[in-house]
Amino acid sequence: MSPRKITLVAGREFMAAVTNKGFVIGLLIMPVMFAVLFAALPRLMTASARDRVRGEVAIIDPTGRVAPALRDAISPSAIEARRTRTLNRALDAVAGNADGGEALRNGQPDPTRLTGPAPELHLVERSAGADLAEEKRWLTAPPAGDLRPLALVVVKPNAVVRAPGQKAYGSYDLFVPPNTGERIENEVRDALRDGIVTARLAARQLDVAEVEAMTAVPRLPSITVGPVERQTSVGFNRFVPFVFAGLLVFGVMIGAQTLMTSTVEEKSSRVIEVLLSAVSPLELMAGKVLGQMAVSLLVLAIYVGIGVLMLTSFAMIGLLDPWLILYLVIFFLITYFFYASAFGAIGAAVNEMREAQALVTPVMLVLMVPWLLAAPVAREPNSTFAIALSFIPPVNTLAMMIRMASSSPPPWWQVWITIGIGLAAACFATWMAAKIFRVGLLMYGKPPNFATLLRWARQA
Repeated sequence: MSPRKITLVAGREFMAAVTNKGFVIGLLIMPVMFAVLFAALPRLMTASARDRVRGEVAIIDPTGRVAPALRDAISPSAIEARRTRTLNRALDAVAGNADGGEALRNGQPDPTRLTGPAPELHLVERSAGADLAEEKRWLTAPPAGDLRPLALVVVKPNAVVRAPGQKAYGSYDLFVPPNTGERIENEVRDALRDGIVTARLAARQLDVAEVEAMTAVPRLPSITVGPVERQTSVGFNRFVPFVFAGLLVFGVMIGAQTLMTSTVEEKSSRVIEVLLSAVSPLELMAGKVLGQMAVSLLVLAIYVGIGVLMLTSFAMIGLLDPWLILYLVIFFLITYFFYASAFGAIGAAVNEMREAQALVTPVMLVLMVPWLLAAPVAREPNSTFAIALSFIPPVNTLAMMIRMASSSPPPWWQVWITIGIGLAAACFATWMAAKIFRVGLLMYGKPPNFATLLRWARQA
């Protein structure tokens, strides 16, 4: 085989792919989707909450202690403080460490931008003997002024002080008018919780700030011990295996499927016969495989770069083991050569894309098996099932990538055994595909099945 001819074919395949408008549009689809998800979607979801809600909350408080505390708890400043605490807890949980959470907070708009302005709630105290039926009618009656009825709270008599002989405290009943937004109802419930707890502590002559300080125990991240110690992020660790498995499958799919499509098109249009007058079948196959591999590597590099940039901007890059990127490339090359050879052989054996579907569907299912099993493998990366899957080609590279990206990476000897088995399987698949490719390029007529492909490989 001539390296120069292989390089020319590979360059032709690469340029034909990257200069195609469909390729450029497809390359930009996922970043645009992420941009819409992180920028436009939150605005759309909270568009209805932009206007300040103004209304009245009535309370029947037989204890006489909840109403004063609730009046403070439903003030706009108290509501915004609760929203800020909730947002900070969510950001810390996503980031998994203090630095990451702080970086997310610095780049994140304030809670008002996300959830709208805090509602303006006015507390209306009713007498302990108020008629409940009449108060319920107040909820559904037309508002007398600018403030509309939003909720009616009926506090239980034992909500602050337990009844004699009882271990549990009482609670409250909440009545709302029709079509009350869930956001407003949650704000009232959160305020009631704070108000009732404050009243209970005051009844026992306990200082609220002191009790909060005594019961506050920060949940600091654990430290994952390995060759390099790093902070553990449960959410991040659950997410990473799926990302790396998705990148592997996505990269292989782009190159292998494009390789098959171009081969079928060139064969059906007889262009393949012109190409074979200048290069041998093996040179043509090698050039096509390498050209599409370069395209897949380019796509993979772009998306890995976007991911690293995002982690860096959120100060979370320390959570990512840089060796994973190297092994992603190694496992990609092994997996790509296996499936690209199979897809190329199928493309050479059929006359049109409709005929290729019957042959390519089983291969696609095999490619998707590790992705479908990613959850159990990532959850128990050192189970017997996960270890066995790591040594069975052609799914072994995908299974091992998921295990390596999990919170309990496998020992190095297992990784290198997987690489060895994967290389052997890729070489065998390439050797078989080369035989089928050489026979199938000039074969026309009835589409072959897998038995026919194996017969071609034996005869070649």
